Amino acid sequence: MKYLPLLVAALLRRKARTLLTMLSVTAAFALFGMLDAVRVAFEAPESLIGIDRLIVASRFSIIQPLPLGYLSRIQSVAGVKAITYANWFGGVYQDPKNFFPNFAVDADTYLAMYPELVLPPAERKAFLDTRTGAIVGQALAEQFGWKVGDKIPLQATIFPRKDGSNAWTFDLVGIYGVSDPALRGLERQMLFRWDYFDEGRDPRYRPGTVGWYAVRIDDPTHASRVAGAIDRQFANSADETKTQSERDFQRSFAKQVGDIGLIVTGIMGAVFFTLLLMTGNAMSQSIRERIPELAVLKTIGFSDLAVVGLVLAESGALLVLGGVAGMALAWSTLPAVRDLSAGQLDVTMQPQSWELGLCLIFLIALAVGLPPALKAKRISIVDALAGH
Repeated sequence: MKYLPLLVAALLRRKARTLLTMLSVTAAFALFGMLDAVRVAFEAPESLIGIDRLIVASRFSIIQPLPLGYLSRIQSVAGVKAITYANWFGGVYQDPKNFFPNFAVDADTYLAMYPELVLPPAERKAFLDTRTGAIVGQALAEQFGWKVGDKIPLQATIFPRKDGSNAWTFDLVGIYGVSDPALRGLERQMLFRWDYFDEGRDPRYRPGTVGWYAVRIDDPTHASRVAGAIDRQFANSADETKTQSERDFQRSFAKQVGDIGLIVTGIMGAVFFTLLLMTGNAMSQSIRERIPELAVLKTIGFSDLAVVGLVLAESGALLVLGGVAGMALAWSTLPAVRDLSAGQLDVTMQPQSWELGLCLIFLIALAVGLPPALKAKRISIVDALAGH
């Protein structure tokens, strides 16, 4: 603590430079915090919810449909307890900016497959009895002010109707919640009946097909065996399948836009490389300007180790103050991002992001502080005071 005044004086010697450098560090770590939250969300291990579910989709592409006739054949595989199916719809409500996930599902079996979706019994019955019926999550209903009994028009972006129009209308018969707050993202989607969708879609879009099957197995430890048995049934057919865990299917669905982890890592690498050059240059310039001052410190008895420590402490202070401020900014901003994206980017900073961020702060502080610190250690008192 006795060297704190010297550290503060060094940082305030060029106030504008210190402030701009610290703001750069803050911006870099704010971006890191938000991007790493996305990376962690995509790479998180599978939760216990859905651990006994497999997804059967086309081997070639998740946008390639599968025949409805596969239902009984999959159901006959040893180890399969239950099965349902669904189809991505991709409709938009009023405006393309109002996009939210919407699926055509088998009303009789889908909710039983996903018990984490909690729908009151009366509304579940209404869903089964209403051919044009649809259910939405609580968060989505609150966003648009929907209530049971409303009619919801969606504009198709993929599947036109038989009459050539893109307008589909659904009757809202239920609003579901989730059994676990961690699954609140599931409350921002809409489910409607597959039979109504299949009957109404343009014949060019393969009626009698589904997007994927969801399968519950009797023992999660037998997942590989069951998946292999399912895929072998359809090997060398026109519609071969790829069976995988629910988590892997969700990842492959998201990776249609690319490898999310690789993209995020690449962006963060570029940001930190730039930060390293910028803060390293600022520290080197600061030490060059203070060579006579450091020589005076050595003259009055400061050891080489003490001088090195002061320089490292200066770089550490810049990185710690700016880095922690940036991480805190990212943590506080992510809820606003979730609200602005209508819940589509519902991610939070996990402890591993904080741990990685603190490690990066330490490593970058060491990388930018060590070269000027060693230069300060090698200062010759006579040459420095003589202005050489």
